[in-house]
Amino acid sequence: MSSLSSSSSAVLVCPASQSVFASGERGPLWRVVSGEIRIDRVIGHTRQLVQVALAGDLVGIEALCDQAYRYSATALTPARLASVRFDSDAERDTLLRQALMQQQTRCQDMAALRTGPVPQRLVHLLQLLGHAWRQAQGDDAEARALSDHIREALPALREVAQVVDAKHETVCRALARLLPPRSRKPGPPATQTPALRWFASANDASAPAWQAAAA
Repeated sequence: MSSLSSSSSAVLVCPASQSVFASGERGPLWRVVSGEIRIDRVIGHTRQLVQVALAGDLVGIEALCDQAYRYSATALTPARLASVRFDSDAERDTLLRQALMQQQTRCQDMAALRTGPVPQRLVHLLQLLGHAWRQAQGDDAEARALSDHIREALPALREVAQVVDAKHETVCRALARLLPPRSRKPGPPATQTPALRWFASANDASAPAWQAAAA
């Protein structure tokens, strides 16, 4: 875990795949300031995705009930979190209500991420991550530059596949339908990041008919 600041409101900065906290630990209530956090139920060496927390969300809500963390939290993308203090029962009640409403919304998101056609699940993930994927579908330089940016910003392929509950190969094909091939610059091939390497062998295909209904 990254070190905490010494201020009254601790700040935690995590690169992608960095642990925020583990199940069984005790700690503060956290609010996601930026980035996305995956919440997992850990069974032995296996992680079972429970939720994805977004900017503004509370994580480690067990702290509101003076309990140890029930789940583990890991940065899905580079993230920044701030601890949340509550000094009265009224403040605790307000945070509990917020956590309840948040749980309902994130449960709906998980249903959208795990059911339906895989491209549709990926569209929902791109929207949750704040990526303007439709603007990246053009043939012009600006669209291709945006497409490259989205690819570089996405979590690792294994993480994306786990979030949408699909095989790696299926995710590669679906992403190739949503985003154009990466731009190619003159000169010797540049070293590809893991995110860009996903698309190297994927076929460039036209968008399926369901995209029209995904707006």
